[in-house]
Amino acid sequence: MKAGFLLLSFTLSIVAYTQKKPTVDTRLAGLDAELQKVLETWKAPGFAVAVVEKNKIIYAKGFGYSDYEKKIAVTPNTLFAIGSCSKAFTSAVLGQLRSESKLAFEDKPSKYIPDLKFFNDQMNNTIQIRDLMSHRTGLPRHDFSWYLFPSDSKDSLIQRIAYQEPFAGVREKWYYNNFMFLAQGVVAEKITGKSWEENVRERIFKPLGMERSNLSIAEMQKATDIAVGYGLKDESIIEKMDYYHIAGMAPAGSINSSVTEMASWVITWINGGKFKGKEIIPASYVSEAMSSQMVIGAGLPDKTNPDVHLSNYGYGWFLSSYKGHYRVEHGGNIDGFSANTSFFPSDSVGIVVLVNQNGSAVPSVVRNIISDRILKVKATDWNKELKDRRDKALAEQKKAAATRSSNKVKGTKPSRILAEFTGKYSHPAYGEFTITYDRDSLIANFKRMKLWLAHHHYDVFDSYAIENGKADTTTNENSTQFQFFGNEVGEISKVAIKIEPTLAALEFKRTPIKVDISKEALALYAGEFELGGIVVKFFVKNTTLHLTVPGQPEYELVPTGKHKFMIKGLEGFRIDFVGTNGSFAEAVFNQPNGVFKAKRK
Repeated sequence: MKAGFLLLSFTLSIVAYTQKKPTVDTRLAGLDAELQKVLETWKAPGFAVAVVEKNKIIYAKGFGYSDYEKKIAVTPNTLFAIGSCSKAFTSAVLGQLRSESKLAFEDKPSKYIPDLKFFNDQMNNTIQIRDLMSHRTGLPRHDFSWYLFPSDSKDSLIQRIAYQEPFAGVREKWYYNNFMFLAQGVVAEKITGKSWEENVRERIFKPLGMERSNLSIAEMQKATDIAVGYGLKDESIIEKMDYYHIAGMAPAGSINSSVTEMASWVITWINGGKFKGKEIIPASYVSEAMSSQMVIGAGLPDKTNPDVHLSNYGYGWFLSSYKGHYRVEHGGNIDGFSANTSFFPSDSVGIVVLVNQNGSAVPSVVRNIISDRILKVKATDWNKELKDRRDKALAEQKKAAATRSSNKVKGTKPSRILAEFTGKYSHPAYGEFTITYDRDSLIANFKRMKLWLAHHHYDVFDSYAIENGKADTTTNENSTQFQFFGNEVGEISKVAIKIEPTLAALEFKRTPIKVDISKEALALYAGEFELGGIVVKFFVKNTTLHLTVPGQPEYELVPTGKHKFMIKGLEGFRIDFVGTNGSFAEAVFNQPNGVFKAKRK
């Protein structure tokens, strides 16, 4: 009880101190009103910001709401998901292990993770740990592999890397990759015998006093003063989003923290790895991590902002020049949350911005506004400039969508009835999903979402996310297409999906979904039923249920679910048997021209 009281007192003293300090610092005069305008401009539910200088917080404040529906105010202690701002923590653990002579950055990661294999021998023989840390392996993101096919097992995710195709040679190009930060976390696990979560908690959180910070959504939901995530629909409607459980991909972005506690992390970096006089991160690593390890792009000055240039990457940090000041920063985005952690090492200044808005520009806007003030450089109206850029981009997208010609060939239809496209589809670099047939539609079922597949032309289908039971067809131009292919015996064998921009469409192989029904069970459906004055007959032939209708050919029925059958070769014809205790008194014919009920005679 006493320790809890001391912690509470300490927290309250920070809040009280930081609320009074800005009134003294002339650089921050009027900042509250300016940031409130940012909140309103971008229709953000809420955000928190902390500014540090040398070894202390000089400003910390919350704006808006952590829970928009309940109107709970954001505080400097509100916990937010920080997304990829977690990456610097993961690499820092490796920096600590190197200083303890437990690894070298020149080592191959397979030295510590024998199960880690890459797509080809050139990668296996060349890639070093430092390549994982600076996004230069030649691999593209392959993010759908973990986002749509999540797993709690880090090891199972690691095994997928062997099947992930590169788009460039090792160290040829910079390209962001979450899997390589997962691998760093696992390297640390293998060396220490502790989980990534334990390593971060013991090696960083504890010495920095980050007592409320945690490493999973499950942990955050047990805490108090936590933010709810939101999206912005149609640029105007604030909508609540579900938390995304990053699970096994945790080392790439699962930390949840507050600006007050993240301030301690930034203070450590601007003080050469020391916090309150004690070295937390080796000074040699700090220097190396915020030095250029890979060129991202040209980073040339433009006419609008000639004093913002340079685009490089260190270890878990983006590097740039901001109005003559060397800036180190990293953003973070995960469902419902956006973040930015930045510092200017030569100026001993750091800024943390955490927002409960999906894909938000607010972290960049707030960071830049405060940077201009703290660094005493000519101020730019970043709120207006970035909003104007955003509005222009949206207008151009709408214009392009209106004028874009479609490749759709009218008058075509699928080569088979829709039910024949159902099945399990798998790719070793991603995982498995199913396509089912429901109410005359194809549904792609992933662990985290469902997609309605709408016919485009031939055997190509557009996909639309299903939310609250309805497909969102408003994003037609951005629809991911599913292209199906058949084999030599006429069955659907695979589907190609363009889900990695730098590569050709990835092919997921099909395995039919078998609904096994015994001959004895099928016999329960057999019998004569009266349908609109005529008698239809169901009977079992070998191990298959068949149907005869007077004056028509014999039909074979294919089981598609519990008491559900389709008529083989006929699109849109389905029969559902209705009954109890194994006795089916009714057969419901679902046809394109209506629904008809047949009673057992």
